[in-house]
Amino acid sequence: MKPFHWESTHGNFGDDLNLWLWDFLLPGLRDVHEETLLVGVGTVLNTSLLPPDGQKLVIGSGFGYGTLPDMSDRSKWDIRCVRGPLTAEKVGVPADMGIIDPAVMVTEMPEFKNLPKTKRHTFVPHWESAGAGLWQDICKTVGLSYLDPRGEAKAVIREIATSELIVAESMHGAILADAFRVPWIAVSTSRAINSFKWNDWAHSLGVTYAPKHIPVSTRAEAIAKGARFWGVGFERDEQAASELEKQRHGETVLADPQQTTLRVMAKQALAVPSALALWQASKAKPQLSTDAALAGRKERFMSVIEGVRRDYI
Repeated sequence: MKPFHWESTHGNFGDDLNLWLWDFLLPGLRDVHEETLLVGVGTVLNTSLLPPDGQKLVIGSGFGYGTLPDMSDRSKWDIRCVRGPLTAEKVGVPADMGIIDPAVMVTEMPEFKNLPKTKRHTFVPHWESAGAGLWQDICKTVGLSYLDPRGEAKAVIREIATSELIVAESMHGAILADAFRVPWIAVSTSRAINSFKWNDWAHSLGVTYAPKHIPVSTRAEAIAKGARFWGVGFERDEQAASELEKQRHGETVLADPQQTTLRVMAKQALAVPSALALWQASKAKPQLSTDAALAGRKERFMSVIEGVRRDYI
């Protein structure tokens, strides 16, 4: 059995959990049932991502983009649970099969236990924001630690786990914060964001997705997202978005060709509204699911895992 891994060219720590989380939860899975694809962490229930043929075992995946596959043939689709009740409704399974995002189970791995807390208040942007925005510089001006979601997954998780507060545009930034009992605040730089996946997870734990809006920080970011920047509306530029897709952690593809001192100063001045909004958002009241809600969902998820072990391993 092989876990499905959507290997995005830009890198995304949430998707990259599939490279090693399932080996911890289901030791030996790679040695059995070669014909089965384990569909796990991520918003991956999408016909454009999953191969059309073969058997699939769904454990905690979510819907949110594109077209949902036809999952009616239960001889080809073994659905044990999905991310939350909204995905369950879309898929056509009972609401109680919408348990939790599997990413929360990283807290059970020995390497992530008893990590010392720091005093960091950390901002985790969406990967598109990280690629085209000025957020690393903005964080320096507003007293936040900046965490690029395109970084190596385990390193990103440790930064989240050891922070005291997470300001998250990245959904898995909030999911991992909540799992590690780190209070979190949701923000968004796009009013057109697909909130389905956020609400799917939030409903599973009884929390609310009500993101604080923050203006985009650069013209390039506005072009890539189809957003407004200083009162000017931009249509989403698919070529610019494609360039973002090609980025890796630490790269800047959409930067101005000549970063003169004057140009840098001008960009920083234009980003002042973004900095102010991010600072204000970081002072809002954070959220955290109850200990009982999280523990209950994890217990139900582990019951699913035990069933998979019996049937497949």
